[in-house]
Amino acid sequence: MDLMTIMEKALNVRARNQKVIASNISNVDTPGYKQKEIDFSSELERQLGQSKDVEVQVADKPSEGYERLDENTVDLEEQVMRMTENSLYYDALVQTISKKFSMIKYIIGEGKR
Repeated sequence: MDLMTIMEKALNVRARNQKVIASNISNVDTPGYKQKEIDFSSELERQLGQSKDVEVQVADKPSEGYERLDENTVDLEEQVMRMTENSLYYDALVQTISKKFSMIKYIIGEGKR
């Protein structure tokens, strides 16, 4: 499997993770809502083992002792931290892909001279 395919799949998992985190944040005041999560490493490994695109798996996150009286398990501070971390990783992947394409463009341009 080539590097671009790996980065594409990683971007897809990161993008889906951002949506899951945003959903958790938007449901912070929903009674009974259970926080969701994606295990990035396991999910990327699963995606790389598939020959075609498959749906990213999302699971309820165990509450680890954090549960409000309304049974909502969303920890807002944790979710904001996870969103920031995920955004940084996503941006790093985009920059890496951009540099790869710039390098290819440069090589093609030098070949015309």
